[in-house]
Amino acid sequence: MWKILTPSGWVNGVIQADGNGRIAKIIKKEGAFNGYVIPGFIDLHVHGGGGKDIMQGGDAINIMSQTHARFGTTSLLATTMTSSPSSLKSALKDIDFFMKKPRYIGCSRVLGVHLEGPFVSPDKLGAQPPLARNATKKEIDQLLDLAVIKLITLAAEIEDNRKLIPYLIERGVCVQQGHTAATYQQSMDAISLGATGFTHLFNAMSGLDHRCPGALTAAMAHTTYAEIIPDFEHVHPGAILAARRAIPKLYAVTDSCSAVGMPAGEYTQGGYAIYKCAGKAAARLKNGTLAASTLTMDKALLNFIELGLTLEEASLRLSTYPAEFLGIKDRGRLEINAWADYVILDESFKLQETVIEGVSVPL
Repeated sequence: MWKILTPSGWVNGVIQADGNGRIAKIIKKEGAFNGYVIPGFIDLHVHGGGGKDIMQGGDAINIMSQTHARFGTTSLLATTMTSSPSSLKSALKDIDFFMKKPRYIGCSRVLGVHLEGPFVSPDKLGAQPPLARNATKKEIDQLLDLAVIKLITLAAEIEDNRKLIPYLIERGVCVQQGHTAATYQQSMDAISLGATGFTHLFNAMSGLDHRCPGALTAAMAHTTYAEIIPDFEHVHPGAILAARRAIPKLYAVTDSCSAVGMPAGEYTQGGYAIYKCAGKAAARLKNGTLAASTLTMDKALLNFIELGLTLEEASLRLSTYPAEFLGIKDRGRLEINAWADYVILDESFKLQETVIEGVSVPL
């Protein structure tokens, strides 16, 4: 017997999937406790894993999605970086090719692309390459023709970027502000145009100064959704709790890099060498700049629990809220006709099994 988290509360029983990988029945049943079952994790910011960076192309997306499935991620957005037009187009073509292939067993479902750059601020690059540029309708149309782009991060202080927000929304793309030096008013203007999300809250954005507020202030005061990296290195636990109080549907992402699932050492991200150190959750550039995280979603769950969140609330912030932000109604919740994407946890909330579209993934 599992203790299953449904939209209406906990149910003791088992899940029965149909032949297409959707939930056919949730059968109530009593018996010995075999674990908690919550919706599979949905990660909207994934750069790599298993030693592979999405910008490398080739088999990178396959290995990345296999790696994250082992840590409970049942679906994700393949996330690109600021790069040259030719490199970005090549990466998008490879992602599109992978998404059109027959479903691989043991892989997280790739829902589409998160374009993190190139339409970002050259003054807030973080670990992004110095190839930022202003958005143009021509380039956006070219990119949208190459792959299913679900989400774009842009810098709101750049007028060319702001002008294109309504067009992106019209094309079905969610827009987040990130890698931005926007003033409060510029950020608010972007929100009014439809850029309602924020990329890795706190990181690479103008802040919460009481006399000169920036994008972070606009997020904390006005937005419903924002992503955050709960690895306790990118953002202090206290700041996570403050954001949780301010932003109703704050949700977790990993912002994970090629070093996920790998030993300490040197790896690649967006053409840069990055370094994973034993016992550290964040990878860094050689100069010490935070590059990306080696966080996995099962660890994000445990970190949320450590902060005092209930399992129910943590599940919302790892699954339901990111699905809602993208407008997805059949993932991130366990109910009839939703995809049979779930994770099984032991009594200590540690991951025991990942099930993707009704099929168990070897850990």
